[in-house]
Formats: sequence, C-alpha cells, structure tokens
Amino acid sequence: MRASKLYAPTLREVPAEAELISHQYMLRAGLMRRSSSGMYTYLPLGLRVLQKIETIIREEMNAADAQELLLPIVQPAELWHETGRWADYGDEMFRLKDRHGREFCLGPTHEEIITALVRLDVSSYRQLPLRLYQIQNKYRDEIRPRFGVIRAREFIMKDCYSFDKDDQQANLSYQAMYNAYDRIFKRCGLDAKPVEADSGAIGGDSTHEFMVLGEAGEALIVYCPQCDYAANVERAECKEVEKVEEELLQLEEIATPEVKTIEQLSEFLKVEESKIIKTIIYLADQKPVAVLIRGDHQANEVKIKKYLNCTQLELADPVTIEEVTKAPVGFAGPIGLDIPIYVDYAVASMVNGVAGANKVDTHIANVNIDRDYQAAAIVDLRQAEAGDQCLRCGGNLETARGTEVGQVFKLGTKYSEPLKATFLDENGKEKPFIMGCYGIGVSRTMAAIIEQHHDQDGICWPLSVAPYQVIIVPVNYKDEEQRKVAEQLYQSLRDLGFEVVLDDRLERPGVKFKDADLIGFPLRITVGPRQLQEGKVEVTIRSTKEQIPVSLSEVEDWVSKFIRG
Repeated sequence: MRASKLYAPTLREVPAEAELISHQYMLRAGLMRRSSSGMYTYLPLGLRVLQKIETIIREEMNAADAQELLLPIVQPAELWHETGRWADYGDEMFRLKDRHGREFCLGPTHEEIITALVRLDVSSYRQLPLRLYQIQNKYRDEIRPRFGVIRAREFIMKDCYSFDKDDQQANLSYQAMYNAYDRIFKRCGLDAKPVEADSGAIGGDSTHEFMVLGEAGEALIVYCPQCDYAANVERAECKEVEKVEEELLQLEEIATPEVKTIEQLSEFLKVEESKIIKTIIYLADQKPVAVLIRGDHQANEVKIKKYLNCTQLELADPVTIEEVTKAPVGFAGPIGLDIPIYVDYAVASMVNGVAGANKVDTHIANVNIDRDYQAAAIVDLRQAEAGDQCLRCGGNLETARGTEVGQVFKLGTKYSEPLKATFLDENGKEKPFIMGCYGIGVSRTMAAIIEQHHDQDGICWPLSVAPYQVIIVPVNYKDEEQRKVAEQLYQSLRDLGFEVVLDDRLERPGVKFKDADLIGFPLRITVGPRQLQEGKVEVTIRSTKEQIPVSLSEVEDWVSKFIRG
C-alpha cells in the first residue's frame, strides 16, 4: 500500500473528548472516527487490526473444537420472556417493534437465541459436547459511554457457547475455553490476568474475567502476590473476623447535632472509623432491609444482591429511610429496627461500636450485636481492599486497576431449563443441557493492546496485530536514487509476503517519521542520502527505537528473520 493512497487521516492534536491513551491514539492514528455517542466507524487501519485479532481468535477457537456460525442481531422478545430477562435486563437493552407491533431487541448477548437454536436439532448425548461461536456486533444502551471503545454502545464481540451432557464434561469445555483465551491474549501481545468475577446479568455459577492491568482500567481487582489468587472486588471474598474479648459497656446516647457522615462522626467523637457501624437502608425488590458495614469499609452491592437473591437492589429514598428509622438520613442505626438486619463479618466482630440512634442529631455508643440488636444473617457483605488477608495462602492482598477483555462463564442450566432445551442421556432420560458462555471484546481488545503498547510518540503494535508490518520512508521521494531504492524494497518485501507501506508522499521527513511512530508500524526502513552513500538503509524497531544500519543486499533477510523469527 502506498501512503499517498492510504486512507489514514492522522491528527496532531489530542481530541478533547478522548481521556484514555487508547482512545486518543485510535483517533489520532486514523484507526476510527466517532459517528455518535458510543459508536464508531473503523477506518482501514483500524479494521486491519480488528481482522488480525479476529483471525487469532478463530484459529484458537477452531483448535478448541468450536465451530463458527452467525446469529441474528435482531432477536424476538418471546425468547427473552421465556428466560425472564426481557424485564430483568433493564434500560441497557435497545428495544424495537416491527410494523406489526411485535417486540424485538438488538442483541446485547445471545444466550437465548443460541439455546433456542440448539434445542431444535440436538437431541442426544451422542451429539455432545457442542461448542459454537460467532464474531459480530453487540448493542447495549450504556447510560454513559466513555473511554472510546472500552465502554461503547456498539461493539464487536466474540461469544462462544458450550453444550454438555453433565458437569464433568462441562468442566472440560470450560477449561478448554480458559486455555484458549490464555493463548489468544498472549498471541495478541497482551499480559492478561484471569481473575474470579461476578457473573452479573449473564448468570451462572462460576466465572473468570481476563483483565489487562493498567492505571486506565475501569475495574478494580484484588490479587495476592504470594499465590495465584486474583478476583474482581465485586467477587473477592473477605474472611470472618474473630471477635475481640472486651467488656460490653452500657449503651450511651450522645447528642451529635448536624453530624451525618462517617467522617464527621469520627472527628466529632474522636473515634476511629473502624469503630463506627454504618447502617445502610436498601430496597430489595421494593422491601426495606438494613445492611451493617464497618465505617471504614464499603458495602458490596453485588454480594448483597446475590445473598438476598433479589432482582432489584437500590438505596432507599429519604422518605422510606425516615419511615423505617423514624429519623432523617444520617442517623440510622440497628437498635429497634423492625426490618431484617444483615450484618457484615467485620461488624459482627465489633465490640462497643458507635451507631445511629434512629433519632435526629443523636448517636449511640457501645452498641453490640445479640445484646442490642439481632441479625437476620451474618455474612460477607463488604468490598475487599488492599491489606485484607488472602483466603488461600494468608498473604496480604494488593489492588490494581484492569480492563476486562474476556470472560468465561459456567452457566449450568440457567437457560436450558426455562427454554426447555433438553437431550436424551445414555439411559434414555431427558435432561437439560449443561451450558457455558465465553466472550471476548474484540474492539475492546484492540484498545487494551494500545494501553499496554504505546509511548509518548504513538502506538507500538505487536507484530501479530499490527495493521502493516513495515513502512519504507524515503527521506526525499523526489530524489531519483532514494525513490528507486525505496520502490525496489517495497516490491521485493511484498513479493516475500510481508505487509508493507511505502511513504511516497511529498512531505517533510519529520512529518513522515511522526506519522510512522503515531500509527506504530513495527519496522521503519529509512532510505536517505547518508545511508545510501554507504550502500545501506536504516531500520528502526518501533518498540525499542533501536536504529540499525543494514546493507541493501541484506535487507530482505534481516526483515524476514525479524518478522518470522
């Protein structure tokens, strides 16, 4: 490809809306352009990267005995009603009606429609295991699209679904996909860490996210540097805490005028936040419940929702809080509440804590579980944090930010049972399929690669996914000798099967070099008068910026060894 014909409009200035490095460079390097909020057009360079990522995915999926198909983007509402997710999925789902008034959605995911497909044609255990995948666009009406393609309304995704006869076979499918994901991300040049995660709206019993660590990551994870444990903070478990042996003191009401927050209370009473009981009133499927969390901890609403097994969980409004506690917001406490009280492990271990008195401008000191209030349950309800003890080895956990690029789920019979997707086992007994679901964000993976492979001048693509492998830059294309050498190299490297761009533009050398660095070609071959006097060209390795003089007679061999070796 000649640069004069290449549609790659680069930008010198950082677009105002681009916060992450990946978003900035995808716009500046001419990989994509924004069409509307959370939706992008991929330009030729960006599409080439996407296609290379997809090729790696297809090779590894096929090697893991998965077969590719293509499901419709527009899905009938009837299937989603069968699983109950039409109402549960929420406002993120794009919904539409046809001319006859029938309801459809733009697929945010494809569990329903793939299960409905398989139930038509697969009826015997002899047809299992079955692994089917597709690569196509997904649609989710994100409330706040941001970070370019990291959080978009339209995105490209690979999703795979496994159908197995029993748990043992399903575990083999899960492990096969887990291993394939590990290979996919390594081949893409990514350092992706598998972490235990919450299954969210997809559902299921067990799941791992593959996270690319970095400061720009949306998600917070905890991990143990002493063993291989890692988990999303939504999933990370916290240990039970032993109760301190201490004398229980008498309750004491304390006037706390206008003291409503944990920080204010800590300062007013001169007590550590760890001695304060935070009473949070939630509505769980519209029914009020109280959750008790230690003052210096954060409630984990994913854990709370999962334990309560509720469809909706939301903070109670001020009116509800006053009805339940008989006090305005900021003075809630567990004593005297006539609603279920769920207590986090850390609160259950507290002795003589401080809590709201359910009375305006008043708190109570020396509050103790069992004596002063009763718990409906004592469970893990808080968010894990750095310094917590690892449940596996006892080491201290650390935190890091990460971007999710893939996730594998054990679905069990969550979709096969409501959709009546069954098969006959060895004994002729009808059973539901044991399912798994495995997703990779293809467009998100491209952004994650840039986050891990860039410098102050632009992108540093790994060879496996670079839009082109080599760019040839004659310093002055008008110069006959430079042009002749550049054209010969361009043709010979293309004949050898390499992906090459010849910068034949009549631009200043500095412009050409800046564009080459910004776009991130792994190799740049500079053809200039000084090098040609010695019968050489200069090869620059983009990732290290190492400049290597190579004789004209050895360029093809040198490039071949670098790319193929």
